[in-house]
Amino acid sequence: MIVLFTDFGLKDPYIGQMHAVLAREAPGVRVIDLFHSVPVFNIRAGAYLLPVYAPEFPPGAIFVCVVDPGVGGERRPVLLKADGHWFVGPDNGLFEMVQRRAGACECRVINWRPPELSASFHGRDLFAPVAAKLAGGQLPDSEPAALTAPEGPPWPDDLAEILYVDHYGNGITGWRAKVAGTEMSLHIGGKVVKPARVFSAVPPGTVFWYANANGLVEIAAHRANASLRLGFKVGDPIKFVKR
Repeated sequence: MIVLFTDFGLKDPYIGQMHAVLAREAPGVRVIDLFHSVPVFNIRAGAYLLPVYAPEFPPGAIFVCVVDPGVGGERRPVLLKADGHWFVGPDNGLFEMVQRRAGACECRVINWRPPELSASFHGRDLFAPVAAKLAGGQLPDSEPAALTAPEGPPWPDDLAEILYVDHYGNGITGWRAKVAGTEMSLHIGGKVVKPARVFSAVPPGTVFWYANANGLVEIAAHRANASLRLGFKVGDPIKFVKR
């Protein structure tokens, strides 16, 4: 099984091109489009979202992960094996949280190159073919290495900001709900948001935060758009305060 996780969106031909390569190089292997709306160029958002969804997939699943604003530059292409899953993509911080939360982890720099490699589309020309080789039981030419640390200050274990706003207007944060607890109010943009267990626990139109199905703190509204109600966007900070 090959799983795609990118910031490519669905309006352009890029995902279709990757599917074409996988169909040619790994015929019969199931390909799942997990997420193609990671905030554009936002490596950190992708890094905190990826380990939340990966555990749902069976052992041996191969994730092709492309949030790669530095494509064609100095960043290295890598393979990461973590808790029985393979992750293929750029060494730019995207796999930082997968590695940090894994029980067992092994990283390798990819030395293999295809006969033709564009400077700007490694998702199609390098990462997809490498995933196809892994799906066929081959380990491409590679060597052990350590992941490069993300640029800037060290990233926290839980990120107190909005990572993604879905089409309902719900704001998914980088804070794990088990860390937040249920006795905390959430502050965002000068507004206070109280917790609830599910949507139906509050009146229609009410904004609240809850532990979403993937274990993250999410700001939502019952039958309404929380992002419009509160005016938040990707990157906005949150803060927890004891009630």
